[in-house]
Amino acid sequence: MSTPIPDPPTTTPAGGTAVAERPVEDQLAQTPWVTIVWDDPVNLMSYVTHVFTSYFKYPKAKAEKLMMTVHNEGKAIVSSGGREQMERDVAAMHDYGLWATMDKAEA
Repeated sequence: MSTPIPDPPTTTPAGGTAVAERPVEDQLAQTPWVTIVWDDPVNLMSYVTHVFTSYFKYPKAKAEKLMMTVHNEGKAIVSSGGREQMERDVAAMHDYGLWATMDKAEA
């Protein structure tokens, strides 16, 4: 007869919750994601600023700073959060005619 393999512990020695308790789907849903807007030769800087103030409701100063980052560095992270929200943000940027992608946030 074989000896049954015990289930892994559900708490850490310090009494905290073990990560193994969370289903993989929950871990993926909680992974932070970012929306990146890329520089393009089509849209005016004033229009990109307008998009950031209109869609993200950023103050004009923050929108201008993000727009200058896009212009000078070729891209800027404009939002972060859960995957589904970043998918909506990327789709919205596309609707405005901006080039945008999403990626996992760096740790």
